[in-house]
Amino acid sequence: MTSRTRRKLAAIVAADVVGWSRLMGADEVGTLSILKQHRRELIDPRITEFGGRIANTAGDSLLVEFPSAVDAVQCSVDIQREMAERNAGRPQDQQMMFRIGINLGDVIADGEDVFGDGVNVAARLEASAEPGGVVVSDTIHEQTLGKLAYPFEDGGLQQFKNIDRPIRTWRWTGATDTGSDRTKASPQDPKAADERPAIAVVPFNNMSASSDEDYFSDGLTEDIITALTYWRSFDVIARNSSFAYKGKSFDVRTVGRELGARYVLEGSVRKQKSRVRATAQLIDCENGHHVWAEKFDRDLEDIFQMQDEIVQAIASVVAPQLDRAELERSALRKPEDLDAWTLCLRAKPLVRRRTAESSAQARALFSRAIELQPDFSEAHAGLAMSHNVDAINGDCADIDQTLKQAMNAARMAVAHDDASAWAHHELSTAYQLLGLVEDAIAEAGIAVRLNPNDAYTLHALGNKSDLAGDISGISHMERAQALCPEDASSPTQLAFLARAYLVAGDYIASVRVAREAIRKDAGKPASHYILALGLVMQGDTDGARGAIAECDGISPGFVESRRGWQPYSDAACNARLAEIRTATIGI
Repeated sequence: MTSRTRRKLAAIVAADVVGWSRLMGADEVGTLSILKQHRRELIDPRITEFGGRIANTAGDSLLVEFPSAVDAVQCSVDIQREMAERNAGRPQDQQMMFRIGINLGDVIADGEDVFGDGVNVAARLEASAEPGGVVVSDTIHEQTLGKLAYPFEDGGLQQFKNIDRPIRTWRWTGATDTGSDRTKASPQDPKAADERPAIAVVPFNNMSASSDEDYFSDGLTEDIITALTYWRSFDVIARNSSFAYKGKSFDVRTVGRELGARYVLEGSVRKQKSRVRATAQLIDCENGHHVWAEKFDRDLEDIFQMQDEIVQAIASVVAPQLDRAELERSALRKPEDLDAWTLCLRAKPLVRRRTAESSAQARALFSRAIELQPDFSEAHAGLAMSHNVDAINGDCADIDQTLKQAMNAARMAVAHDDASAWAHHELSTAYQLLGLVEDAIAEAGIAVRLNPNDAYTLHALGNKSDLAGDISGISHMERAQALCPEDASSPTQLAFLARAYLVAGDYIASVRVAREAIRKDAGKPASHYILALGLVMQGDTDGARGAIAECDGISPGFVESRRGWQPYSDAACNARLAEIRTATIGI
């Protein structure tokens, strides 16, 4: 008779020394001695005091089991506070700091050790914590709410590697003598300041005839909150905080002050017969000005599909609108006063212009942001993008070296924030340019899973899939255009979509999309070239000659440079493209 697997519910604490390899590389004997001293004098006694049990150790890491979530959190915060005091008197290269993650979950007991999803989540939470900080799961936060005096900040939903669902996180990042949850930096210190804004989504008003429809407006609000947390460039106030304003009249300035939000997203929902109208508006809490407003009309055939469409439409527009508002806000600040986040904010529109000059300017800003905050994932992702842009445009002396720099920067971005869709996107692009097709598509797929409402990453997955000969790439690019048709890089994206239609044999769609790309930006030769190919296949030779002339007028020699053009990794697609080109050049 086989023995039954022993399971139990436990609060699992995962702790790890920050920069262990660096410390060991500098002084192995001294580092081990310091860790043992901290274990002997502080960590182990504190764990015993709060009823914990060390389940596993691995050099610089600890896995601890507690029967109580409250005790697990109190023990962890006490250790971090006392470690900060211990480090205060030591030289910086001898300071030892921990990251701690805590999760409440069902675990499998095997002897003294514990395993299972509950342990895996704790380990992922630990890796996401700041040095000296504690990150807990939503289940831990619920169990300790109102029982401890430690304020935790809502970290939003996070998607962790090898965890099949998003996890809502809560962060404690340190304490001052006054009990504040964050040591305040001087506003003159750009290395410590963080200007990242927060947005609060207050419950959408139910404007339908019946109050019974509240469930729909509340569900829409909750889904928008969840969708916005996929972006990493701003913080989202937790649902339990923003829903305190449900059914109340309020002033957005008050909401911003009470919740610590710089922006409020509010709206309404009206259901009437077979139609639903949702309105949304983004408001600056400091001055009450409207940053953006729009209405969305949908048919009420499939209520869940319709709700998803509205959520996706709102979430995909709010993020770039918020970035634009923040960029305007930072315009009057002196360059020396900019923090890492604001430097990246200024660099993003530059790198997306995709010129040699703008790419170099953006790279300088991203590099400065990394100097101020070495672990800032967005800065590394932006640096990777600047190198990828140079490689694509041929604006580099050594393309192999440039692509290596792009790949290394993107890998660094992923290492600092594995839940960043932008980081995985840039790693995908670097892999694609290096000819690693399967790796490129895999990373693009991760980026889309991390942020399914980001038109930028959706298009990238579609383009890379198409270039691999997968016709489903077209649907991803179509959805990207539907989500954010006015995206700054859409002329380039439209040209890629027109090429995909062309190779798939849909010449009418190819011509239509190529013309739309030209309407948005007539200065890109590739759009005119694809238009010429599509017109030839439709039998419009006069139109094709005109498009070829426009192409060569913009970039002399461009058409000739397409001789032998093989953008696809799929041989059949390249052969089809070559046939169309031959027909075009012969007109």
